[in-house]
Amino acid sequence: MNTCAIPQTRLSRTADWMRDHAKLIRWVQWGIVLLYGFLILVPIFLPLPDETAHIWSNLTLIAQFAFWGVWWPFVLISMVLMGRVWCGVLCPEGALTEFASRHGRGKAIPHWMRWGGWPFVAFALTTIYGQMVSVYQYPKAVLLVLGGSTLGAIIVGYLYGRDKRVWCKYLCPVNGVFGLLAKLAPFHYKVDETAWRASYNTHGRKTIAINCAPLVPLRAMKGASDCHMCGRCSGHRDAIELTWRAPTEEIVEHGRQHNSLWESALALYGLMGIAIGAFHWSASPWFVQIKQALATWLIDRDIMWPFATNAPWWVFTNYPAQSDVFSWLDGGLVIGYILATGLVLGTALSLLFALATRLLGSWDRSRFNHLVQATIPLAGCGVFVGLSATTVSLLRGEHLPVFWANDLRAILLIATSLWSVWLAWRVTGRHTTSLPRRLLSMTAVIGGLALVNFAWLLMFWLW
Repeated sequence: MNTCAIPQTRLSRTADWMRDHAKLIRWVQWGIVLLYGFLILVPIFLPLPDETAHIWSNLTLIAQFAFWGVWWPFVLISMVLMGRVWCGVLCPEGALTEFASRHGRGKAIPHWMRWGGWPFVAFALTTIYGQMVSVYQYPKAVLLVLGGSTLGAIIVGYLYGRDKRVWCKYLCPVNGVFGLLAKLAPFHYKVDETAWRASYNTHGRKTIAINCAPLVPLRAMKGASDCHMCGRCSGHRDAIELTWRAPTEEIVEHGRQHNSLWESALALYGLMGIAIGAFHWSASPWFVQIKQALATWLIDRDIMWPFATNAPWWVFTNYPAQSDVFSWLDGGLVIGYILATGLVLGTALSLLFALATRLLGSWDRSRFNHLVQATIPLAGCGVFVGLSATTVSLLRGEHLPVFWANDLRAILLIATSLWSVWLAWRVTGRHTTSLPRRLLSMTAVIGGLALVNFAWLLMFWLW
């Protein structure tokens, strides 16, 4: 490793410390692996909590609160505040897949695995399946969803790559979400291409290769979306430094060249479509009305099999002792409601952003993708406030005051909506200098953001 000749800052020294204490970070990772395994495995052997159980005294509730009340929502926030530090330093799946890859078969990554649509597909399938088995409520469902993902990470790591995180790069269900949110992080590992080229001309010095586990091409790295922030490359070739940046930089300045239609699909149809449907259905009076109408139609025609509750728990929720059982009708409607919500909202948003793109000039798919990236703050916030329903529900069950919850949700949604508006305004300025065109385009953008906010207004304030 070269001694970094870049002028040192506190931030870059932090990255150097991470690089020099990689073994300590690995020990931390293995500690989290053990805790993660304990919280996933042990509750399945315990009786489900009754009305007298408390978060502080019942391990099943402790695990439920840890995973869905704290871990998942606040990992999302960490992506915006610190980039993908969770992935590189703390994630148990990342540690396990890299370990398996180090001792595995080292096969070449197959072409099918490199398909750009996997982040969207994996997120959509995991979100829908989690609702089918009530993953937020039951330990066996947690083991199936989270444990299944972890097992997949280990198998892929064992089969492919050498000391790499192939699972994280291509198949992790939240990789795409984390990549989008990390675009907003206020710092990243900046690559000085001039210093990189100059390092080849340095006499008498040998550069040690860096193992970038998430397979980021370091020399061409422009942002924080793919970087796991592990610190291994800090100071490499005297050209890589952890440094501050404007939270708008990656989207506004680099988003025109670094975007994809699959990223747009994940934002529009995933985070602002399928995810909203997953949070909505249990509170939606529309869901109840559709179910009643369909049930009446089936009964009138003496079609009774959809009312059967014989689906195993790993297909649809089936816990009779808790009076929580899905019939085939219930489960089918949950899937249909989530997919319909995703399709309707995602298509409406796509049309509005397509209109916004067209108002800036002739049709350009790259411009469309660039403009959609402006929705990331609101899209990420929406998932956070949706998950907060679980957090608040658990706190309310402990009779703790949660009167502040809706006020905080409103503040977050308003703040991130304004952030998205600001990003969209900056992005439009990258594609035209015409003020009328920018204003017309922003009208469509604001309409799309208003539609998303209306969906959350329904869930938290009107229903």
